[in-house]
Amino acid sequence: MSSWLVVGLGNPGGEYKLTRHNIGFMAVDYFMQGLGNPSIKNQFKAEVAQASWQGHTLYFCKPQTYMNLSGESVQPLMGYYKIPLDHLIVIHDDIDQPFNQMKIHKNRGHGGHNGIKSISQLLGTQDYARLKLGVGRPENPNYPVADYVLGKFTKEEFDKMPDFLNKGIDAIESIILDGIQKASTKFNG
Repeated sequence: MSSWLVVGLGNPGGEYKLTRHNIGFMAVDYFMQGLGNPSIKNQFKAEVAQASWQGHTLYFCKPQTYMNLSGESVQPLMGYYKIPLDHLIVIHDDIDQPFNQMKIHKNRGHGGHNGIKSISQLLGTQDYARLKLGVGRPENPNYPVADYVLGKFTKEEFDKMPDFLNKGIDAIESIILDGIQKASTKFNG
């Protein structure tokens, strides 16, 4: 029985709740809902829940540090639960893909994402699995990207959200069951 750490990135606090930058939190919440909402405890500056799934122990983590310090939760949790690096999956927003598209990556740079930058710095490596959920870019090129990712999804996007998050969960399950190569082939583009 192997253990996995599934990390959703976002910012704590009601004002960020349904923003593009918090799609990682949304994906983890959605996954946990499907597993009967396991109870959440606070550990290492994060909300952590544990569930059994298909013979694996899944630890879900939502860092409560704000995005740019996410590694302060992820790194100690991996040590505490003895999670090997190849059993870490980080879910986060990606502005370089349109909404409703996703990409599975491993061993890539942070691409300007402060949550990933923090995790890679504290782990001393970028060699871990990431599920990048597309949130698109602002239509107006002069609109600041930071404001855009901290903005809420449109009504049209919200209507498609359950399907998108379901597809994200399928991708995570595929990483765990089939390995990252097969999962990437199946879910990337």
